[in-house]
Amino acid sequence: MKTKVEASQRRRVKSAGSGVRIPPAPEFDVRRFCDHYHLIRPDLTRLTGYSLRAVDKWAAGGRPGSAARKQMKELGRLFDALADLMEPGYIGEWLKAPNPAFDGSTPLQVIERGETDRIWRMIYIAETGEPV
Repeated sequence: MKTKVEASQRRRVKSAGSGVRIPPAPEFDVRRFCDHYHLIRPDLTRLTGYSLRAVDKWAAGGRPGSAARKQMKELGRLFDALADLMEPGYIGEWLKAPNPAFDGSTPLQVIERGETDRIWRMIYIAETGEPV
């Protein structure tokens, strides 16, 4: 009996009639993500708005729904951009430190409020050297 993962990995996608097999997109690995960026799962729940139970389920190998997968992909992009500015292992600590760039709020609070654009702006300024 094939598992759902095996079945999805074996699906064929036809592109312009070529019949070429395209591998499935890699899944977001919660455990590896948290280890790499030194996050604890309760912080990931704050970043995503999903329950600790859901995050623990994903860390154990469960597959998040499409909305959660999209959000995890966006979060991964943000953290990859932050890792270009600082050591990845420092990001978890940085998220919880009050930051004058965010009027004394922590970056985690900024993300929780739905103001991720402020962090992207900070990244842009740091990368380009644009004056504030």
